[in-house]
Amino acid sequence: MPYSNMYNLCCKYQGKMVRITGRDGSVHVGEITRVNKDYVWLRPRNLGGYGYGFFGGYGRGSGIPFALGFITGVVLATAFFW
Repeated sequence: MPYSNMYNLCCKYQGKMVRITGRDGSVHVGEITRVNKDYVWLRPRNLGGYGYGFFGGYGRGSGIPFALGFITGVVLATAFFW
């Protein structure tokens, strides 16, 4: 998928739970909290009421950054969690 299409897709899904697939085959599930031309920030899905706790917790616009060039696919996670 072209870089500009990936950026537009991430912008479209901002604030939603998504499943992101990386070039190395890794899969990450979480909420997109922020997008810019280089990165997308993903707040991991809260498992069992306990977050990851990095960086003092996750607020709006925070999370783990992923380079847009690293991402090969983005799909809504609601299709996978009933």
